[in-house]
Amino acid sequence: MALLTIAIPTFNRADYLKLTLNQLLKEIKSLNGDNTEILVSDNASSDQTSTVIYEAIAAGLKVKYVINSENIGSDANIAQCYNLASGEYVLILGDDDLFVDGALKGLVKVLSQRKYGVVCMRSYGFDNDFRKEYPGNIGGIQRFNDPGDFLKSIGSLVTLISSCVIHKAILNGINANDYCGENLVQVHLVLQSAIKSRQNAFVSSYMIACKRNNSGGYDFAKIFVENIGKILDLYTGKGLTREAVVAIERQFIVSYFPFYLFKQRLYNQGDWKKTYLTFNNRYRGRLSFYLWLFPIFKLPRFLGVIWAAAATFVGRVLNGDLLRGVKFVLNKI
Repeated sequence: MALLTIAIPTFNRADYLKLTLNQLLKEIKSLNGDNTEILVSDNASSDQTSTVIYEAIAAGLKVKYVINSENIGSDANIAQCYNLASGEYVLILGDDDLFVDGALKGLVKVLSQRKYGVVCMRSYGFDNDFRKEYPGNIGGIQRFNDPGDFLKSIGSLVTLISSCVIHKAILNGINANDYCGENLVQVHLVLQSAIKSRQNAFVSSYMIACKRNNSGGYDFAKIFVENIGKILDLYTGKGLTREAVVAIERQFIVSYFPFYLFKQRLYNQGDWKKTYLTFNNRYRGRLSFYLWLFPIFKLPRFLGVIWAAAATFVGRVLNGDLLRGVKFVLNKI
């Protein structure tokens, strides 16, 4: 059994997948031993995805390649990646996300201790060149014995498939297909693995580079407020306390939501009233919501945008992402 399966769900993004596989090949060459499995689940792509895969194999990357006869949807494809993975640990990697140079070797070193339910890696967004836009090698490993404290620490990264490595070996009999339908299959797996383990780890240095603004077509508030809330409620009393759930959602409110509300308010995107109702239904009565997000919704648009920008800056600083923000600004100048 491989120590780690890196499973990549993909659909019609051959150019991005090529960059991801090329970087993986470079990273795997730095490892000692053959302890990493690469799995690609192709959701019936009609572009050059197959050609990219076979070119990577010819270049020396060992890939287990699965081609679906029809598009089964993103949820089911992610679930399939998990179900087919044979590694003790599983990372479901986005087809447009990249390991930072040397990050895979560092990850394998952490996983080889075989004592963590979930290992979460900090990520950053990039536009063009992930190396030039790399915020820098800062941070270290934080270990948590309480799953609530761990999930509060990683915040919104619990939703990012490319950040969370799951200890599949301790989740005996789990069928990831059972969690399709909410666009958050991986969150169920992360929560169960974190709860079941005695210890979890957060690698707070930047290890994953994510292509910025490269996904969409979904209702942000429904998925990241309503659906996440339902999932957290499901595990309340089953390893998570109500206090932990509130703390986890407070982290979302402070460090994650302001930026997305800033963009929505600035560019008049989506149904603003519907977005407010979704937020208010979930967070009504919480002080953090009224202090941090409520003014973005209720102030006149100009002032709401300013409030959202300020809340984004402060939230990112509190989350330890100041350097990432500085690097982002410098790359825009």
